[in-house]
Amino acid sequence: MKLVDRFISRELLVNVLFAIAVLSLVLVVGNIFRKLLPLLVNHDVPVEYLLAFIAYVLPFSLIFTIPWGLLTAVLLVFGRLSADNELTALRSNGVSISRICIPLAFIALASTAICLWLNVEVAPTAQEKLRSTIFDLATRNPMALFGSDQVIDEFPGRKIYVGKKDGNKLENITVFELNRSAMPLRVTYARSGLLEADLPNKRILMHLYNARYQQRDENDPTDLHKIRDGINATEGTLPISLDELYDKEKKRPSRSALSIQQLLEQLKSENKRERSASRTEINKRFSFPFSCLAFAVIGVPLGVTAHRRETSVGFAMGLIVAVSYFLFVIIGDTLRANPHVHPELLVWFPNVLFLVLGAQLFRRLARQ
Repeated sequence: MKLVDRFISRELLVNVLFAIAVLSLVLVVGNIFRKLLPLLVNHDVPVEYLLAFIAYVLPFSLIFTIPWGLLTAVLLVFGRLSADNELTALRSNGVSISRICIPLAFIALASTAICLWLNVEVAPTAQEKLRSTIFDLATRNPMALFGSDQVIDEFPGRKIYVGKKDGNKLENITVFELNRSAMPLRVTYARSGLLEADLPNKRILMHLYNARYQQRDENDPTDLHKIRDGINATEGTLPISLDELYDKEKKRPSRSALSIQQLLEQLKSENKRERSASRTEINKRFSFPFSCLAFAVIGVPLGVTAHRRETSVGFAMGLIVAVSYFLFVIIGDTLRANPHVHPELLVWFPNVLFLVLGAQLFRRLARQ
């Protein structure tokens, strides 16, 4: 049996790692590079920032790809064992399906422990660091926030469009100064400009040349008939405070970026909706890792029943099961601020459902 255990363990580990790599590449890294390559080309972002950005995103993605990869690996491996009649041969020699699945049990437990660690410790910390990436980039290299044919909206209260950028020289600049409703109150047009970083005073100086201003009505900024043309300036300077950007980044992070200790503190809030949302987030972080066990239990009978060797079939079945599971989690997360429906229990429901259903299917398979 040691030879069989080593064979099944090796097959499972190879397929799990392969599935995680493929899923991470397709679902995460592909989208990251799709969004960041224009940033690299147009904004002169240093490569180390891109690598750090990817490093901060990957822990959050692994929370999803590890259970999904394990499910896909189980479907593929046990589907091939069934298609090659190897399971039939083992069971004919008195080896039960439960004994065959012992290596899978250890791998599923290890995957659960890794996902639990990622969910509770690593992913929230990574998301919090990801939030500060823009500010860190702005303070160290504020010029990188500007690019050709881009709208810069990182600065609170402003939207800046730059037609062309060459080093620190800008062309065709439009600056919108917004009110609290994100409506433009003042619009500045300039044919050219020059960027200067004033890091000791935590600001960026935008020198504008051949500029003109338009002032809109504060009470009705959408009424174009009330636009008043301001003065034309041969040269002017628009200071952009980095403190505003820092204040924006210091605002309360999303609940997924909070630590367990911070979420527990929110449970003391007098707001019922906030308590419900925090309670749901805590339960989600501890329930989601156990999807590895649920997928392992239900994956074996599904893989054996499918009785197919094709990799595409395994991925398709894994997609259907995983989407069904994630759907319950998404519903629970959507209703997290509604304490009357007990969303903290709803996030545990797919685990219970898949474990019970998988146990019944597994028991029926063992009796065959």
